[in-house]
Amino acid sequence: MIWNVVLTGALALVSWFARTMWAEVQRLSILLNRTREEIAKEYVTKIEVHNDINRVIDRLEALDAKLDRLMERKG
Repeated sequence: MIWNVVLTGALALVSWFARTMWAEVQRLSILLNRTREEIAKEYVTKIEVHNDINRVIDRLEALDAKLDRLMERKG
């Protein structure tokens, strides 16, 4: 009789621990997915960076050409 009570208590303790760990794994999974979503909002891809850099370079080249024309007129 005492042995049955001890086994039942041990099984209940193991079951409670397993359920707690499973709930924690589920919680961490949700947090990981949310983190992935937030990272995607904050960072840009290489293609986006290259497009932005190319736009800046194009504008700088246009300014350079305008300055060259201005210098030719004055010189």
